[in-house]
Order: sequence, then C-alpha cells, then structure tokens
Amino acid sequence: MTVLFFVSGVAVLTVRQVTRNGPKALPAVKSRSRPSRRSSNTANPSDEVSPAAASPAFATDDSGPQIRIRGARTHNLKNVSVDLPAGKLIVMTGVSGSGKSSLAFDTLFAEGQRRYLESVSVQTRTLLRQMPRPDVDDISGLAPTVAVDQRASSAPARSTLATSTEIHDFLRLLYARAGTAHCTSCGDPVQRQSVDQILQQILELPERTRLMILAPLVRARKGAHREVIDRIARHGFVRARIDGVTVDVADLQPLEAGREHTVEAIVDRVVIKEGIDARVRESIDLACRESDGTCIVSWDQDRVWKEKFYSTRYCCPNCDLNFPTPEPRSFSFNSPRGACPACSGLGIQGTVTTQDEIPTFQKLPCSVCHGTRLQPFPRAMTFLGITIGDFLHRSVDDCLTIVSSWISRMNCSASPDNGNSAERTLLTSDASKVAERTLPDIQSRLQCLADVGIGYLTLDRPTTTLSGGEYQRARLAAALSSQLYGAHFILDEPTAGLHPRDTHRLLQTLFRLRDTGGTVIVVEHDPDVIQAADWIVDLGPGAGIDGGHLLFSGTPADALRLAPSPTGEYLRRRISLAPANWNAMDSSQPLQKDSGGEAVPALVIRNARLHNLKSVTVEIPLNRFVCVSGVSGSGKSSLITGTLLPVMEGVLLKRQSLETICADVHCDGVDGMEHIQRVVALNQNPPGRSSRSCIATLCGIWDEIRRLYVKTRDARARGLSASQFSFNSGDGRCPECCGTGLRNLRMSFLPDAVISCPVCHGRRFRPSILSISFRQKSVADVLQMRVDEAVEFFSEFQKLRTVLETFRSVGLGYLTLGQPATTFSGGESQRVKLASELSVPVTEHTLYVLDEPTSGLHPADIERLLQHLRMLIRSGHSLVVVEHHPDMIRAADWVIDLGPDCADRGGEVVFNGTPARLMQSGIGETAVALRRSFPHKG
Repeated sequence: MTVLFFVSGVAVLTVRQVTRNGPKALPAVKSRSRPSRRSSNTANPSDEVSPAAASPAFATDDSGPQIRIRGARTHNLKNVSVDLPAGKLIVMTGVSGSGKSSLAFDTLFAEGQRRYLESVSVQTRTLLRQMPRPDVDDISGLAPTVAVDQRASSAPARSTLATSTEIHDFLRLLYARAGTAHCTSCGDPVQRQSVDQILQQILELPERTRLMILAPLVRARKGAHREVIDRIARHGFVRARIDGVTVDVADLQPLEAGREHTVEAIVDRVVIKEGIDARVRESIDLACRESDGTCIVSWDQDRVWKEKFYSTRYCCPNCDLNFPTPEPRSFSFNSPRGACPACSGLGIQGTVTTQDEIPTFQKLPCSVCHGTRLQPFPRAMTFLGITIGDFLHRSVDDCLTIVSSWISRMNCSASPDNGNSAERTLLTSDASKVAERTLPDIQSRLQCLADVGIGYLTLDRPTTTLSGGEYQRARLAAALSSQLYGAHFILDEPTAGLHPRDTHRLLQTLFRLRDTGGTVIVVEHDPDVIQAADWIVDLGPGAGIDGGHLLFSGTPADALRLAPSPTGEYLRRRISLAPANWNAMDSSQPLQKDSGGEAVPALVIRNARLHNLKSVTVEIPLNRFVCVSGVSGSGKSSLITGTLLPVMEGVLLKRQSLETICADVHCDGVDGMEHIQRVVALNQNPPGRSSRSCIATLCGIWDEIRRLYVKTRDARARGLSASQFSFNSGDGRCPECCGTGLRNLRMSFLPDAVISCPVCHGRRFRPSILSISFRQKSVADVLQMRVDEAVEFFSEFQKLRTVLETFRSVGLGYLTLGQPATTFSGGESQRVKLASELSVPVTEHTLYVLDEPTSGLHPADIERLLQHLRMLIRSGHSLVVVEHHPDMIRAADWVIDLGPDCADRGGEVVFNGTPARLMQSGIGETAVALRRSFPHKG
C-alpha cells in the first residue's frame, strides 16, 4: 500500500493519491508580486492584509530543522510565509474556508508530489493522479510526505478494514503457508497423497485406456510465460497443452501477454496394459517434481477425454477429493482463485425474504460462502483451530486478544523446558517459521487500530461503510505500523466522528508518530488536539477572500495569551457557546410535560435491533433540539440514520408500508409519526452531484435572475427568452464548453489539464448573451459575485435578498454564486443545505436529522450553526442531531446517550434527559466529557 520514492533529497510517500476536489472558484485577487525569500516569519509590509490580521503574532522554534514555506498563494492564501518545526505535532486551524487545507494539502503535499513526479518518465506520470502545481515561491526542508484524508467512498467495493490496513495480506500468507487444510465435504484434515496412491487409482482404469500425464505449470495467469515455455523445452518435453490445446513445443508461437493462459507440460502418453506400472509411476513422479507436487491425468473414455487433478499435498481418501496447493491468492476475494463464485467475492446477495407475511428485499450474507467471500477449500482451512472467515468476522479488539494468545503459545512452546511443548506439534517446522514472522506484524497493526479508537470495528467491515473519521484513522494506523522515520504525516481532521473519550487515545498515536521522528501536521478544530500540539498555525480571520492570512504561529501557550484570532479567543474561553435557554427543560420536568404543563409529543422507536442495538426502545421529544450522543461505535448512527430516518422517509416520502420498512431496519415500529409531515436529512454530502450545480441553482434564485435579464430593454429588443440565459441548456451558452467555462485537455503521455474555455474565457455564455447587462453587470458577472456582494446588488428584490441574506447569515457570504457544488467542503455543504431550508418558510412540521454537523467547523462556526438550529426550533420544527462535540451536546434541550461502550458492549440507552441532568448524574463517558469541558457548570 505504501511506496517510498527518494529523489534529489526529496522523498514522497504515497499511501493513496489525495485530491481535494480541485481548486475553489474563489474571487480572491492573488498578488502576483513575489516577495523576497526571508528566513523569518515577519509578514511583508507590502502584503495586503485585513484589519484583523494587521498585527499577527509569530514565534520561531530554532531548536531543530524547519519546514520553510515562502510566498504561498494557493487558492485564497495571501503570500503566506511561515516556518514549521520538523519533528513536532503541528495543528493548522482557523474558521471554515480560512485556507488550512490549502496550506497543508494543496501546498505542502502537492509540492512534495510535484518534486517527485518531475523526476520520473512522462509515461509514469500518466498513471498517477496529479494535484495542481501549488502557487508558492519556495518550500525547503520537505521530507517524505504521507497524506491521509477521509474519502472512504473512493475505496473499491471489495475493500475491507483488513485489506486497507494490510492485515489481510499477512493473514493470507499465514493461512496459506501455516494453516491446516480440511476436506470441504467431511471436514476432516486432508492428508497428502503419495505417488503410489495416485498410481493405484490410475491402474484401476480399464485395460487399453489411453491416457496422458501432465505437469501443470501455469494456471490462469496473465503473461507471455516465455520462461515457462523455455523450461519445458529445456527439460526435454516435446509437447505441451496450452489453454486446452495440445501443441508441439518446437512449433509454439509466443503467447499473448495481456491474456490469461494455462500451460501444462505433457510428461507421457501411455496405454494401460500389463507391465506399465513402473513407467506410469516414473511419469507421475516426474510430473509432481516439475509442478510442485501436482499432476493431471487425462484419459479417453468412450472417445471423450476426462481428467482428474492430483496432488501429493492435499487429498481426502474418504471422500476421494483432491485439492490444489493453497497459495496466498487462494485467500483473496479479489482473485478468481479465491473469490466465492456465487457472490463474486462480495460476501452478500440480494434476497427477497418474507417476515410476518411481508416480502422484503434485503442484502443478506451469501448463502454459499456465508459471508466469508471465499471458495470452499480456503475458507475451510484453519490456523490453530480458527478459520480465516471466523477471524475476520471478529472485532479488532477480539482479534488482538486471539493473536496475542497465539504468540504467547508459540513463545511458551518454543522453550525446551516448557511442559506445554505439545502445543507446537500442531504446526510443522515450516509452519512455525511462517507464524513467527507474520504474527508480530498482524499484532502490531491490530494494536495500532485499537490505539486510534476503532477497536470496535470488525476486520471484514466494508471500507465504503466506514465514516470519514473511521477510514482516516484506519489509514493512519496503517501508516503508523509501517514504522517510517522522518516522514511528514498530513491529516485532515482525524477526530471527525470521535467521542472525546477516544480523542486521548488518538493523541497518543499522534505522539508516537512524532516521537519516532515524524512531523505530524493536522488540520483540526478540536480544542483538546489544539492544546496538546507542539505548534499552532492559525489562519483567517475570515473565510474565502477574507481569509488566507497568517494570524498566529507559535506554541499553544503563546496562542492562549497572544493569538488575535477566533481560535485564540476560544482558547481563552471568550467565545461562549452556552445556549440562552440552558436548563430550559428543567431537570425535574418529566418528558411528557413542557413548561406550561402541556403534553410534549414524541416519537417512540420500539425494539430497535439493527447492528449492535439491543432491542432499544426510546422516546424522542418533538419540537425540541435532541442530541444523540455516545462513544464511537455505541449505536448512535444505527438508531437514527439506520433506523429512524429510513422509517420516516419510507413512510412520508416513498409511501411505503410501515410494517415493511420496519422489517427491513429490524425494529418493531415507530410511534408518533402522525405529528410529522416532512423529514429532511442534512448531511455533509455535496448538495449537487453535477459540477454545474452551484449556490445560484441550488437555492432556486437563478431562475429569478434570468427573468430579470429577460425584462431588460436589450433582451426584449432581441426577443431573448429565459432559456437563453441558462448555462445548463439552450443556445445561449458557450458551444465550446457547453456552459461550464472550462475545458479538460487530454494529452497522450501527459497529465490532463483543466483550463478556461478558450472561446468564452470562462464566462460560460455566447457574446450576444454577455452583451446584455443589468445595472452594468452581465449574467457571467453575477455568477462571479460573492454572496454578500449579491445581497447588496439585489437589495431591491425581496425574494432574492431574503434567500441571499440567509446564505450570508450561515457564514457563506464568501462563496460565489457560481462556485461548483462539488468543490464545497463538508461544512460548507451542510450549511448550504441548512440555508436552503431556512430561506423557504415551511409550515409543515418537519423533522430535521443531522449527522455530526460540527465536523469541519471551527468553534466560531459552531456558534453560528447553533443560532440557526435554534431558528428551526422556534419555527415549530423538530431537530435530532447525532453528535460528539461537547458544545453541541450542552446546547441541546434533550440528550439520548448510548453505550456504555462500543460494538457488542454498546447498543443500550445509558441516559435520556436534559444536558444539565446528564452532567449531574455522571453516568457514562459523555457525562465525563461534559464535566471536563465545562467544570464550572453543575
């Protein structure tokens, strides 16, 4: 998984090529003057800075090597020059859109990648996904770079936690070389078949039977296999069977390298008769020597050639079954040699089942391989009594216990004075050597997974089902177990989806990376991580064009005293996130009554059993801000996004039967849905899948803007319609780029390049449309406007101003109306959806479901988010939020805490009540986190 390249003193380690969805179309005007390269962090007096950034605070760590960045202008960065101490834990922070990722990923990582790619051949560059060249004067002190992002959706469909961390590779080697084979029919350990046993079965054929004895050398492998063909000729064989066709070796044409081939040497052709025993035995022995203990016997039976595969390694005499020699690829569900043919190695099949006379379509474990994804023979093999399928189906914590016990047994049995030496007799000498080499690596990787807080996950968990935070921590564990020294690790919010209890364990992992000589650069907002860092780089003060300034660079202690930024204020506790109605629902107030004594309607989930939920029955009060909390893996998402949300959407949106959808999600029912007329899920997925989607189209104002242009004098005179002002269709858009404003150049042996359209120069429309103006602005000018500019421009139009004001109020005023939705960050995507909801008055009682809305948000952004969530409650709606952040939990009206731990040890309701009562109770890990974060509140 990891590849390390050293080029001219600069090395790049690629775990997986990271792209950041391309550059954002921000209207920032970048300074093209390149300042002189300086060795200090003092800002260039000529640089344009905002008033808030006029007096930044900087410090320098001269105690060791430095990463020196000079004149970084990627995206919205404003000639940022900063020195970063190597070998430290560095946190880059700032409000959303301030330029953190631009500096960490799009500058540092992209420059490291570029320096490597410049030294390789042009043909090699075409095989790699390249990031845009960063706009920076100089970067020095750059070491091998590992970028770890959160995009689990990019993983292959068959990828699992075990494969993405390389644990499965070691297991395949362990089971192939040290496992015990079992008959797939009777289950008995298979015994190796001797040459005499093979001979005896051949001699049982009828007299005068013609047969061939073949040595299988290549079985369904791609390549020309020239060396195998040469070997056949060199060993004196004159005939071979290639892909089922018998040929003379002397006349054999070169094989096609791009196809799979099966190559077998024909050792002998004989007729069964008296006195042939010695010759047949010699031929069998020769065939087995040539093909690693295997041979094929093909005989003529009534003019139909039949054949049988024999092995001197694995054979069940009772069932008369022979098995091929197991190889590591036999245990790979990505290989045809190992994958179950029924499910193609996916482990699941779509099945229609009947529950309580209700037919439902479910994805169930494959009925053939039972979810192990493997063919019968490899899935029947065991190592010390456990099959590979059973092992992978266990959690990381359980597997760590098993492997530790295996290593302990191996070590004890290795001692000549130990009375348990019989344990070692279960393994052959070769198997013991393989186990001694592979088990420590497996144990190391399992320990790293446990250390980063995902020990509750099973090893066969599909990678695509992991959250972004879980996926990133899994890849972080893989990088940690590789034991690299001196590399730069760049992480994107590793605490995403992590409960405060587990943040401490994650920090210990980051410290280990740092203490082994690595430089850990983390884009992060979590206050615990910020305060634990060795160095802080704070960017801002705002987002987009208002950001990109270096506000602070120094230690957390100095940041606490000096940082003139929202981060510094938060660390000094100047930003108060306490809700105005703290304790509004008094601790003693029962759930069924509000402050006026009226009954509070509620949703009741009955006996939820999805995943690790243990028949959970819970009441969720409506017209309230309800937070569902709990440690990672406790069952929060299973309860809300896996049970409640599908039921609500199925009944209210898809008009499905309540009984049918409840059967699909494994619960008895959901009561109280008559109080809800609408359900909306606000997650961090891009609000539009097309690159043409933007704020103007997502919020519906583009149609109104087009109507304004149609009403202008010039448009009426030319007879233009609203469709001609659309960049998605019609004859008004640029015919060259079809309204995108961009061209993707595909060049042979060179990387693809994205450039502005050479015809419209990025303005999307034909000249005839661009000549139509409204208040001296064309439609292209409007698309390039920032939201806050557009508010003033359309101030006289009530509908447009109301919508744009909403987007500005949620902190998106820096985005342009035409910025592609595919370039939004997770926080931006969620706020776009929230603004779209707030901008249109909704009279129907709506249930809003949010999944970790604080991911990617600075504490200052969380304050703004909470204000708008309160607006939803005041408008008469209901809000359910799955969240770990203590500030969000504390601001809720009601808390449902799941636990007490993760996986099988979770899935129960630990607490159900107000945040104040939760803090007072001290029950569960969430209560501990709240007390630690807010010790002054009781």
